[in-house]
Amino acid sequence: MDKIIVTVGGLLLIAFIYWFFFGKKEVAMETKDGKVEILVDGGYKPDTIQIPKGKPTTIEFFRKDPSSCLEEVVLSDFKIRKFLPLNQKTEITITPNKVGTFPFSCGMNMFHGKVVVRD
Repeated sequence: MDKIIVTVGGLLLIAFIYWFFFGKKEVAMETKDGKVEILVDGGYKPDTIQIPKGKPTTIEFFRKDPSSCLEEVVLSDFKIRKFLPLNQKTEITITPNKVGTFPFSCGMNMFHGKVVVRD
């Protein structure tokens, strides 16, 4: 009986771990009038944004996390590296000219997000 309980408990734990790490669905924020707000607090919230191709879009970062890792944001595909002052809004305007998914990260490459450009 003990072996059955341990086996069932182990299987439930494996299922929970799989759901926790792989079962989360990505939620993408879309632009509102060419502007998207991202909260920088223990990561990027939201971490995925959708923007239209060929239209100028302003991404507004608001950093609340005092961690030195999150004091800089890097959008390498757009050749942008910007310092994010604590408790202030920082605007970055981009005009993507091709469709695709473009990553962004903190200065230490520990926290990540994505810009999804669509037609």
